[in-house]
Amino acid sequence: MTDLRIDIAVKAGDFALEADFRAGQGITAIFGQSGAGKSTLLRTVAGLMRPERAHVEFGGQVVEDTEKRIRVAARKRRVGFVFQDDRLFPHMTVRRNIAYGARGNARPGQEQFDGIIALLGIEELLDRRPATLSGGERKRVAIARALMSDPQILLMDEPLASLDFARRERIMPYLERIRSRTRIPILYVSHEIDEIARLADTLVIMSQGKVVVSGDTAALFARSDLGAYLGSHQASVLLRGIFRRYEAEYGLMQVDLEGYTVFLLGPPDREDLPQPGTALRLRVHARDVAISLTPRSDISVRNQLPMVIEEVVSGDDAFAEIRGMVGLQVLKSRITRKTVDDLRLRPGMSVYAMIKSISFDRRLVQEHD
Repeated sequence: MTDLRIDIAVKAGDFALEADFRAGQGITAIFGQSGAGKSTLLRTVAGLMRPERAHVEFGGQVVEDTEKRIRVAARKRRVGFVFQDDRLFPHMTVRRNIAYGARGNARPGQEQFDGIIALLGIEELLDRRPATLSGGERKRVAIARALMSDPQILLMDEPLASLDFARRERIMPYLERIRSRTRIPILYVSHEIDEIARLADTLVIMSQGKVVVSGDTAALFARSDLGAYLGSHQASVLLRGIFRRYEAEYGLMQVDLEGYTVFLLGPPDREDLPQPGTALRLRVHARDVAISLTPRSDISVRNQLPMVIEEVVSGDDAFAEIRGMVGLQVLKSRITRKTVDDLRLRPGMSVYAMIKSISFDRRLVQEHD
């Protein structure tokens, strides 16, 4: 199902943007370096810029179609916008900031208002003013205000850019909640690959005003030809596993990955454990995957997954990337070219991928039902 359809051409001075992609439910990440046209795309979707050519559709409504001469004014588009700066009113309490511009029954004491407050965990902040809040708290308030307008789409323009690493880590679970518990399509602009890997369902890679490629995030991470955009030295893959059980004695989670049991560290808080049977997204870096020709019982690495090599890509430096299949899922390993030669690794060869339990991303992402 397509929840979002964008086909636009925009000129802003000497800069030209062309973007054409579709996306379904969840977070669609717009990824690229500064100057790629990410913010221009969001402003056009919001109706803040007039395109030369456009078809923009979300929430079951066409809000812009130049061929059919359809253009819904920006103020009439049901768009929630979260900017890099929070744009909160300093003289208002958090409660009044959030209620500002609310649509329908989104008022204090009403179900919609109280539900959004609970979703973002800001019940205790309502009587405070923005100047007394931390950066992460301000960001949650800004997101709550955007959601309170009952939007058909949520636009987020590098919402975590102003936060340090620790505060970004604390706020991302709230973004995951929004993704999992609402049906609102989200356009999320970022140039941080870690944010994209964790949050995005659909990925749109942009460069110099053009869409390089778009599609399912895990599928794009699995490709070997996008290193120039996703970073060849920090290559990683996103795997889908099913949580089975938690070994409390050792603090380890057992996850089913293509019929094999994978052990990884459990969350610091037991309350954050998913229910058995929950589908999880697991991220593992290619640099953390070693290759063995045989299974080993004399080393500490518990996760030893049978893998069939599909591709060996040698770089200009000392390293090579091994791309293989574990069942139906792609796994990558970054090892030296000398190791490739010493082990005589080649496509079609059956090997074992060795992954330490601590190498999996500990921040697991629950997939959509």
